[in-house]
Amino acid sequence: MIEVILWTALSFLSGSLPFAVWLARLKGKDVQAIGDRNPGAFNALRAGGTALGIAVLLLDISKAAAPIGLAYYEFGWRGARMIPIAIAPMLGHAYSPFLGFKGGKAIATALGVWIGLTLWKVPVVALTALTLFYLTLRNSGWSLLFTLITLGVYLWLFLPESSFFVILALQSALLLWKHRADLRQAPWQNLSPS
Repeated sequence: MIEVILWTALSFLSGSLPFAVWLARLKGKDVQAIGDRNPGAFNALRAGGTALGIAVLLLDISKAAAPIGLAYYEFGWRGARMIPIAIAPMLGHAYSPFLGFKGGKAIATALGVWIGLTLWKVPVVALTALTLFYLTLRNSGWSLLFTLITLGVYLWLFLPESSFFVILALQSALLLWKHRADLRQAPWQNLSPS
């Protein structure tokens, strides 16, 4: 039990590292004063250009993938004890102690969690679905909701591990809470008339 607590704390700490804020400061920018004020890759891209945006995206993915992948593949942990470890980086990113327990929307860290658990399988489905839904709806909240439903179906058909369903349910609760403003709009509200 103590190992799970320590590993969960390590995952939370890793997830809480606000790379968007730190790297943007090196360029004299403040990502929390741009766009939706979200300290994530998209605002890093707006603040400092493509290179900064890609660097933040990769770091935000890696800060979740690394501790999860180590626990899952190197230590062979499975089942219920992986659940708090897998959710911790997202909570760290969304409620970072480095930012006064505020933070980003945790999409990149959610992707990192699934890389840590399934390598390429779930991330390929997630990125494909999110891209298609976003291109169709142009609303990030609803696109995310439909992507999460798609992931649930994918897990049920191809990776029916019970802990994965719990992880997806907890991720969904956090991600949808962080996107609640978008979800208040109709899914088609941002579409331009054809």
